[in-house]
Amino acid sequence: MANAKKPFCLLAFFCLLLQLFSIFHIGNGELEMNYYRESCPKAEEIIRQQVETLYYKHGNTAVSWLRNLFHDCVVKSCDASLLLETAKGVESEQKSTRSFGMRNFKYVKIIKDAVEKECPNTVSCADIVALSARDGIVMLKGPKIEMIKTGRRDSRGSYLGDVETLIPNHNDSLSSVLSTFDSIGIDVEATVALLGAHSVGRVHCVNLVHRLYPTIDPTLDPSYALYLKNRCPTPTPSPDAVLYSRNDRETPMVVDNMYYKNIMAHKGLLVIDDELASDPRTAPFVAKMAADNGYFHEQFSRGVGLLSETNPLTGDQGEIRKDCRYVN
Repeated sequence: MANAKKPFCLLAFFCLLLQLFSIFHIGNGELEMNYYRESCPKAEEIIRQQVETLYYKHGNTAVSWLRNLFHDCVVKSCDASLLLETAKGVESEQKSTRSFGMRNFKYVKIIKDAVEKECPNTVSCADIVALSARDGIVMLKGPKIEMIKTGRRDSRGSYLGDVETLIPNHNDSLSSVLSTFDSIGIDVEATVALLGAHSVGRVHCVNLVHRLYPTIDPTLDPSYALYLKNRCPTPTPSPDAVLYSRNDRETPMVVDNMYYKNIMAHKGLLVIDDELASDPRTAPFVAKMAADNGYFHEQFSRGVGLLSETNPLTGDQGEIRKDCRYVN
């Protein structure tokens, strides 16, 4: 009789373990595909529609969404800390010099308000950052990235004091940039692909003039250097002046492999662009991406997926902000 009870006892024990695992799993949580399928089934479609509408009104918003993902996720966590404004004891990360040139934060509220109208207190600002980047890439004729997981939660604070350390400077060395990406689990090949986002980027003359004055950087293509000097006619440009140069003059609003073709021809804006094309750790990937846009898109998609999953807050961590600009 005692032996007959053993299978039942074992079954009851494993059932209890399964229940405890479920509780633990829910409490800690994890990202998953279509996280809002029950709580807010239209969430991703609403975000996509808003990104599209904003793009046709303000085309550069799509570029902003892509840059937001990088600046948010590299600093500690993909938790929308970037979106917090200075208030309630919070010092905004947007005050950092690393955030120079970032814009269109005000339009995030339009996306958030549309989602809140459908599903109050449900969809995180962190997921809006990730999904708007995904959909912005499509508007920029980049790859359609299917594998963006959701379920992130929002931070209850910012990390202004860490931004200068964690986000590379415009003119940091390639080794420094590779180290930054490696620290968050992104390999060299994916890093080279993510730097392809510079295809739709622009750089203020403040970050260029050291390559032009008092003498021209010999690694620059001479004709390209003259173009840059025309764009940046003074060695001491005002940060407030509208003095920019684009990385890609051929397809400036398209996420494509033109960036790699340019840097192989010594027509990159930043020192890291030249290093990327010449360093033996990265040059083979640059050459392959320059030759094959499909390969670039494949690796870019993989890189965005890895970036978007950097140390997210999930489960009962953090909060779901009502307004992305302020903690609740």
